[in-house]
Amino acid sequence: MTMVQSNMKDPKAITGKTVLAWLIGFFGVIFTANAIFLYLAFGSFPGVVVESSYEAGQAYNQEIAAAKAQEELHWQVTNEVTRTAGASAKVQVTALDAKGTPLYGVDVKAALRRPAQGEGDVELFLNADGGGRYTADVSSLPAGNWNLVLVIEQDGKRMFKSENRVFLTD
Repeated sequence: MTMVQSNMKDPKAITGKTVLAWLIGFFGVIFTANAIFLYLAFGSFPGVVVESSYEAGQAYNQEIAAAKAQEELHWQVTNEVTRTAGASAKVQVTALDAKGTPLYGVDVKAALRRPAQGEGDVELFLNADGGGRYTADVSSLPAGNWNLVLVIEQDGKRMFKSENRVFLTD
């Protein structure tokens, strides 16, 4: 009995070239996906929260003193952001002193800011509506999370500041 030796290779055999091609393909997909995610992450959030950390640190003691003075006033300030029609919204603030008397003669300012983006912030000056109520209309306010920063000034001096998270639906 003679054995015939064949020079044909097994098509299903795993060779070094096959393993190399699979490794290069696998890591190529991983690196490509990571590059896409990094591009999207850096494009949506630049990472800058405060332009000058040094100046923000220097103002820290002033902020603490202002917060203590605000606490001593015992003002009762409530706010509400409601969707009116379409993409419009209404900001309403009610400001009362420690005895529950409406606050008059104050300037009420508000800013609606995106928590993770520096774009699309809306600055508002609220108008007195009577009874310590101050309102402002926003013509176009997209849905999502917003930080409502509220500042009340009296005679040019900041008397009250608060920051609240607001979620608006479509």
